[in-house]
Amino acid sequence: MAILLLGQNGQVARCVQERAARLGSSLIVLGREAVDLERPDLARPILEKLSRDAKAIINATAYTAVDKAEEEPDRAQALNTDAPAMIAGLAADRGIPFVHVSTDYVFDGSGDAPHRPDDPTNPLGVYGRTKRDGEVAVREVGGAHVILRTSWVFSEHGSNFVRTMLRLGAERDRLRVVDDQVGGPTAAADIAASLLHIASHLIQEPEVSGTYHFAGAPDVSWATFAREIMAMAGLRCEIEPISSAEYPTAAPRPLNSRLDCTTCHETFGISRPDWRAGLGEVLAGLRALPGQGVTGSV
Repeated sequence: MAILLLGQNGQVARCVQERAARLGSSLIVLGREAVDLERPDLARPILEKLSRDAKAIINATAYTAVDKAEEEPDRAQALNTDAPAMIAGLAADRGIPFVHVSTDYVFDGSGDAPHRPDDPTNPLGVYGRTKRDGEVAVREVGGAHVILRTSWVFSEHGSNFVRTMLRLGAERDRLRVVDDQVGGPTAAADIAASLLHIASHLIQEPEVSGTYHFAGAPDVSWATFAREIMAMAGLRCEIEPISSAEYPTAAPRPLNSRLDCTTCHETFGISRPDWRAGLGEVLAGLRALPGQGVTGSV
């Protein structure tokens, strides 16, 4: 019996595969070529056949293009709402637990206190709304599940803030970065480890089903995060702090993305990881790419 991972090439999915390989854990990995979750109605019978040997399901797929979601709400809903609902239903029918990744964007970012898992949600844009609706759908199914909200994901894979800062920091002497949005940067590798741990825990204790938060510490602004990236990468690029109003985007971002991760620690024994350690590992991973340095690999 193996854990079924939905998602193959995304940041978290790739790190789950790497983590499972190191642990010697069995995974069934299904990417888009095997099952297209943009058509959940057509995907279910395929998924039913491919999940027969699964003891749990981890969903690491999502529509994550926050600004583009404003132009493609149907695609965002298919992947962020309809697909999780379908997968949760299949898992419940099979009697196996379902672990689903969600986001800080389900909150509007008001106040400055860390958001607790049971705080009211109020997403600001299509991405956050479809992720929130996906959470609601998973809960309504009623099977054993964990919804794990996280924030500001980064890794050596794909497109993310760290890789963007490394590229721009190598090209420019100065960058303007938003300083009034605060949250916990979270290494995808740490999320991957948590997902596998939670899935194993949930198999043994389905009664711990619910919504939990997991994010890196300490909480910082994007500008502070950018400064640390430059410092650790040895780049002499000055970071100029600006307000969100000075950097308009199609979809508004929550100013307060702090997440209260207390219940995740109490239930699963998972503490908030120091994102600076995760950043160091990502930079080391980029340096290790054949024929490339940190900046050359971005």
